[in-house]
Amino acid sequence: MINVEQTFNKTRYMATIKVKFSASQICDAEGRIFYQIIHNRIVSRQSTTYRIYNNEWNDRTSSVFIPSTADEERKEYLLDIIECIKRDIHIYNNIIAKCEDSRELFTANDVKKMFLSEESNYKFFSFTKSIIDNLKELGKIRCAESYTSTLKSFEKFRRGKEIEINSIDSDIIRKYESFLRNKGVSPNSSSFYMRNLRAIYNRAVEKELTTQKSPFKHVYTGIDKTVKRAVPLRTIREIKKIEFVKNPKFNFARDIFLFSFYTRGMSFVDIAYLKKKDLKNGILAYRRRKTGQQLFIRWEKCMQEIVNKYYRPDSEYLLPIIDPSKESDARSQYICSSHCINRHLKSIGRELGLSIPLTMYVARHAWASIAKSKNIPLSIISEGLGHDSEKTTRIYLTSLDTIAVDKANRLILKSI
Repeated sequence: MINVEQTFNKTRYMATIKVKFSASQICDAEGRIFYQIIHNRIVSRQSTTYRIYNNEWNDRTSSVFIPSTADEERKEYLLDIIECIKRDIHIYNNIIAKCEDSRELFTANDVKKMFLSEESNYKFFSFTKSIIDNLKELGKIRCAESYTSTLKSFEKFRRGKEIEINSIDSDIIRKYESFLRNKGVSPNSSSFYMRNLRAIYNRAVEKELTTQKSPFKHVYTGIDKTVKRAVPLRTIREIKKIEFVKNPKFNFARDIFLFSFYTRGMSFVDIAYLKKKDLKNGILAYRRRKTGQQLFIRWEKCMQEIVNKYYRPDSEYLLPIIDPSKESDARSQYICSSHCINRHLKSIGRELGLSIPLTMYVARHAWASIAKSKNIPLSIISEGLGHDSEKTTRIYLTSLDTIAVDKANRLILKSI
């Protein structure tokens, strides 16, 4: 049993670092270890990735405890956490000593910031978090979210145990790939995590925090051909006809799916952020949030029927997905709604006996597939979808033939 609490007392300054444990609210789940930095009676809290069970913590001594019933693997894991905590406390000791020796005023938050800066120089998790924070400051939210989900996955693989950037090699990355495969993660999702990790690792190399060891050369970082997610026109008709008297949330999910199909496969994020001012003189104009490309859609009766159904006179948004009066920000509301709608759509798909999971993305695939079946030129389909690729970029740079696209959309809608 190791007590890692360190206290410093001086005439002018006093700083205390304490190791604490926050038990999980879920029964039989791991809790998380955190640090308390106390200076001049002000407390700052620093979270860690170290996770242990309630019986592995000694509250009296504020230290990790290794139960006699723990197997060898668990003992090794707990010993690693103990060593990591000792190393963290050593870093805190040095920081506080430097602050006190400088004889300049400092706060508990100053100590925390200096620790995070020192920690990120050799710890991969911390380095990644610093990149995520920087991306958020730059407004690159999508990239920050991708890195966050990747870090969470890698932390699960590491069981919360930090790893020095220098220690990342091909063996560890191959084990991570095997971990993902055993969890049933698809090759494309695994590749997504690998590409993100590689980008983060390469940043560490650029900052000369490690040498280039090419740890990702033996894992898959490509993109497999996506399994077909389109449904035929008869399925769109079935989705349109189905009604859920007892579950209005299913009806809303169905209507948003149809709205996406009606608007040439508009992405859910773009639907969520549509505002009333985007609709003028029978034309819906919006910019794809993914690419920034501006698209124009001729407003049709079927689109108006859905908007009328959920119209809110006091809202600036066209559909009731984002509510500015709520405490959560717009992006959080959009993400939450996306999960709920896709979950409801999957239930609808099962009820209809579909062979593929019904999601918002199916509406986009369906529009393209049905357009192709009606011999609509590929260039028109690409314009309608607003694809972001080398070919569609060249199309985007020229004036969009919105009349042809609108005729194609009207031809599809008349078939329903």
